[in-house]
This record gives sequence, structure tokens and C-alpha cells, in this order.
Amino acid sequence: MKSPFGVMLTAMITPFQPDGSQDLDGAQRLASHLVDNLGHEGLIINGTTGEAATKTDAEDLALLQAVVEAVGDRATVVAGVGTNDTTHSISSAKAAQKAGVHALMASAPYYNRPPQQGIFEHFWAIADSTDLPLMTYDIPRRTGVEIETETLVRLAKHPRIIANKDAKGDLEASQWVMARTDLAWYSGEDSLNLALLALGASGMVSVVGHLVGDRLAKMAKLFGNGELEAARAINESLLPVYTGVFRAQGVILIKAALALQGLPSGPVRLPLVNATPSEIEQLRIDLAAGGVVPFA
Repeated sequence: MKSPFGVMLTAMITPFQPDGSQDLDGAQRLASHLVDNLGHEGLIINGTTGEAATKTDAEDLALLQAVVEAVGDRATVVAGVGTNDTTHSISSAKAAQKAGVHALMASAPYYNRPPQQGIFEHFWAIADSTDLPLMTYDIPRRTGVEIETETLVRLAKHPRIIANKDAKGDLEASQWVMARTDLAWYSGEDSLNLALLALGASGMVSVVGHLVGDRLAKMAKLFGNGELEAARAINESLLPVYTGVFRAQGVILIKAALALQGLPSGPVRLPLVNATPSEIEQLRIDLAAGGVVPFA
């Protein structure tokens, strides 16, 4: 597998203090835990799960600097810079490069619903703006637009557009792009991690990796070694975790799960709302069924 950012990556939450401000010390402790204890080779910072849509540019930059300081010598730090404004995305990309990150990730522009040529020019302009490699992020249920196969094939010709995070859920389209380009392909949907590895994906950008990154890394290694039954067994053991975390917005329940484990998390920011007591109780049941222990 061609895995330029590593195989096991997680889209890291942004820990907040009870008053809603960023918890930079907590972010460093969480990043170190993910890398040192759960086998992460890379972290996506300021992505969807990091609640980037509710954060300021200054907060984004401070978090990047904190995470690079904590784990940048032993993991790939990828900065989420995607917005629905190309100029803003370019500014964020340049700031991220100065902060010392190793790569960038950008989603298709949301809300605007641009045509495919606009999506193409958006990504191309971001890739042109720095010396860093760029991962495109295809998640149409959030952005309102997909990155179509022909657009990804064209984008793959840019020397710095080297990967795609696939959260589209269209396995046929995924196969066509992998067959026609050299893009490193990353699963962006946890329930499809093993399926996409089987189709030729390079790795995973996970949400449940906050809890089970070590098991996902082992699954990928077993698959790569041809131990298919063992890889499938791990995937099946994680099904309750996938279900449990995504009963609500992933960040809401991942933050609740991390709090149960005594790890930095904090509240979510509006318009998201924190998990309810009943949701947390169901989460406990789901995670226990998936072998995630202990709980606080």
C-alpha cells in the first residue's frame, strides 16, 4: 500500500475547556496518547471532527502549533484547511505551513455548491499555494457536492495532490479513481475501512480511532499480510463501536467516550450539543460490546 501519511490516521477532536475555549494542553496530551499508545501514524487537525467550522483562524493556528510541538517528530500532522472560500483556504494553508505541519487536507467547498470546474480550480489553487502535499476530501453529505471521478482524475495530475479521503460511500466510483490514478486512497468512513482496504486503499482517516486506533492498525497490518480471516474478525469485533459512535454526530459521542475514559475532550460548540445522559448510557453499552474499556 502506498501510504504517504501513514496507514492509521484519526481526525482528532479539538479539546475544549468547560468555558468553551481551546484546551491546548489537553490537545497535546490527547495527541501524544493517540500516537504513543494507540498506534497512530498521523493526525488530521482542524477537520470536521475537530469542529473547525466553529473555530477562528487564530484558534486553528494555535492548535496546529501545539500538536506539531507534541507529536510532530513522530507522526504526520495534517492540517484541515478546507472552507467554501478559496482565498480563505489558501490563507489557512500558508499559515499551516508556517506552523510546521507536514501536509494539508481540504474538503470540496460546502454550501456554494460549485460546478466541477470550480471544485477543480479550488483544489488546484490550494495545492499551488504551498509546498505541502494535499489530500482532497470527498464527503458530499456534508458539502452538498461530490468530487466526481473525472475531476479527481484531473486533480491527480497536480504534483502535490497525492491523496483523497473518501467518505462518499460509492465503492464503484472509488474503484474507478484508484484504477485510473496514483492517488493514495484513504477511507473516511469507518464502517468501510476494511472494504476500501480490500479495494486498494492506502489507509484510514478514522473517527473511532480515538478509541481503537491500535486495533484498526492491527487490522490493516493483518490484511496487508494476507491474513484475511484475522482482519475480518477485528472488523466484526468493532461493529458495535462503529454503530455506537455514529448514533449521533461522531464528534459528540467521541467526546463523550473520551470523557468516560478520563481523556481530554470537553464540550462541543453550538450548534452541536453535548450527548444526553441516555445517549451516554447507550454509548457505554455499545462500546462495551465492542471491547472498549475501561470507563471512568
